Amino acid sequence: MVKIKEWADRNLQGDKVIWAVVFALSTISILVVYSSIGTLAYKRAISPEWILIKHTFTVLAGLAAMWFAHRVDYRYYSRISKIALWISIPLLIYTFTNGVSLNDAARWISIPIVGSFQPSDFASLALIVNLASMLSKRQQNIDDIKESLIPILFWCGMICGLIALTNLSTAVLLLITCMLIMFIGRVPTKYLAMLVFVGVLFGALAVKFGVRGETAKHRIESFIKGTELPFQAQHARIAVATGGVLGKGPGNSDERNILPHPYSDFVYAIVIEEYGMIGGIVVLVLYLVLLHRGMKASYNSERAFGGLLSAGLCFDLVCQAMVNMGVVVGLGPITGQPLPLISMGGTSMVFTGLSIGIVLSVSRGELDQHWQQQTGGEEKEEKQKEPKNVAAKVAA
Repeated sequence: MVKIKEWADRNLQGDKVIWAVVFALSTISILVVYSSIGTLAYKRAISPEWILIKHTFTVLAGLAAMWFAHRVDYRYYSRISKIALWISIPLLIYTFTNGVSLNDAARWISIPIVGSFQPSDFASLALIVNLASMLSKRQQNIDDIKESLIPILFWCGMICGLIALTNLSTAVLLLITCMLIMFIGRVPTKYLAMLVFVGVLFGALAVKFGVRGETAKHRIESFIKGTELPFQAQHARIAVATGGVLGKGPGNSDERNILPHPYSDFVYAIVIEEYGMIGGIVVLVLYLVLLHRGMKASYNSERAFGGLLSAGLCFDLVCQAMVNMGVVVGLGPITGQPLPLISMGGTSMVFTGLSIGIVLSVSRGELDQHWQQQTGGEEKEEKQKEPKNVAAKVAA
C-alpha cells in the first residue's frame, strides 16, 4: 500500500479527489456499456466481448490523454488554443458538407486509421481555452469594445454557429459555458446580452439550414407541448420507473434491447434500471463532486487564466452530464448528448480526458522551475498584464 501511495503521489498529481471521481466513473462506464451492447453486437455480427475490449481501450485512451494533459503546465494551452480554433473552422465546415452519419446524426468525419472523429469536441475545447486566455489578458481593458468585446463575440459566434449547423444542443451548451466564463471574467452584463442575441441569431439559422434543424425543432415543440412523446423517451422512463430503489442488478436490464443507443445517449437509463435510484444518485453525486473540485481548483488558482479555464471546462462537462441525465428522466427534450466518462464513444472520451487533465494541471499549483526557465522575461511581463484570479474575486 505504501508503494502504491508513493507511485500515485509521484505520477498522479493535482487534485486526488478528481482522480478518484474519474476512476469511479470509468469503472461504471465499463460495467454499464458491457451490459448494454448486446443488440449492437447482434447487428454487427460480432461478440459483445470484442466491443467491450474496444471500449475499454477507449477508456484507457481517455485516461492516458488526461495523464499527459495534466503533466503539461496549463499556460502552454493558451499558446496553442488560437491555432486550434483556426483548424477547427474548416473541420466544422467539412462536417456540415460531408459529415458521416452515425447514430442518426451527421456530426462526424472519417479519418484514415483514426476512424470517426467529432470536430465539435475539438472546437469546444479550443474555444473554452482561448476564451479564458483572451479574458485573462484583457482584464485591464475589459470594457473596451474594439479590443475586448469584438474578438470575443467573433470567436464565440463563429464556433458556436458552425457547431450548431450539425449539433445544435452542443452549440447551446457551449454558448452557456462561454457566458459563464465571461461573467466570471467581469464582462459587463450588456455585453452578455449581446452574446445571447448572437446565439439566438445563429440558433435560428441553424434550425433553418442545419443538417437536423427540423428534427431539433420538432423535439423542442413536442417537449413543450407535451405531445407525441418520442419512442426513446418512453422507454427511458420505463427503465427509470422499473429500476426501483436498488435496481434489477448488473446485466438484468430489459430496456437495453429496446432503447436506441442504450450504450451512449441513454446509458443513464440503464444505470438506473440495473442499479436503481441509489446508482443514479451515486453517478449524479460524482459529477457534482467533480464540479465542486473543479471550482475549488479555479478558486485556488493564482492566475486569472487558470481560474477561468478550470471553471469553464468543469462547468461544460458537468452541464453536459446534467442535460443527458435530465433527458432520461424527462426534464428536457432529446438532445443526443453523451454522458461524459460513461457513454461509449472515442472522440468524446479522449477530449473529456484532455479537459479534465487541464483542470488537474491547474490544480497542481505553483509553476515548476522548467516553466520559469522557458519563459524568462516574458513571465514578468505577463504577471503585470494578468491580475490575480478573477474567479476567486467573483466568488468572494
